[in-house]
Amino acid sequence: MKKLIEGLRKFQTGYFESHRELFEELSHGQHPRILFITCSDSRIDPNLITQVEVGQLFVIRNAGNIVPPYGAANGGEGAALEYAIEGLNIQEIIVCGHSHCGAMKGLLKVSELEEKMPLVHQWLKHAEPTRRLVKENYKDIEGEELLDITSAENVLAQLSNLQTYPSVRSRLHQGRLAIHGWLYEIETGTVVAYDPLTHQFTAPQSTLNQVEHEYNLHPGCPLKHQYNFMAYKNEENPQLKGEDSYAHLTAEQTDRIYRGSY
Repeated sequence: MKKLIEGLRKFQTGYFESHRELFEELSHGQHPRILFITCSDSRIDPNLITQVEVGQLFVIRNAGNIVPPYGAANGGEGAALEYAIEGLNIQEIIVCGHSHCGAMKGLLKVSELEEKMPLVHQWLKHAEPTRRLVKENYKDIEGEELLDITSAENVLAQLSNLQTYPSVRSRLHQGRLAIHGWLYEIETGTVVAYDPLTHQFTAPQSTLNQVEHEYNLHPGCPLKHQYNFMAYKNEENPQLKGEDSYAHLTAEQTDRIYRGSY
């Protein structure tokens, strides 16, 4: 608590003072254009990752960055989503998963949670499509590789869930809203975005202004040894030049992993 109180003082005398005009403007209302849906994990900070100012992101956070389908739950996610679209006129929605996700680890062993963490067990039922897809289509994968795949497939599942909301579906049809799937790797700070045209996770800038609402990983999606979907090319991410951990899998490995996924 002492550290937090010291932080408050630093904020008030430092950042707040240097951004007083911004906070005065924000006191009259918020006008974010992006809804950022991500995990409650303490290692994820949407404003830090995107380097945007206060007031530019409307954020929904929960265990596993899950969006329950329309009408499936009476929690705050649906209400916040509805308010973001109808009240704030949000124009972009990002669902951001991440590496080493505890919720996804729990999802892979969800039956073990029922006694110790019954509420978590109940919540993760909303991600049952992800668990079932991974179980039936990635039978030969295990360990960290399976966890990475689960995080990626879960992001795609939530993009599909978003479309069960009438306001989302309608605005997508009108071209007034875009939705995006991101993955963040904690240990490198790398972020990749799902490209709906190639069905791969790639550099975020390459996915702008692309409209296609089918969310399936492509058999040719490049994988990384430690975090399979952090597939920046060296020429697109100069600071990673020389790192061999971004090598592609062989054709045999790719076929084995993605058999039945696309």
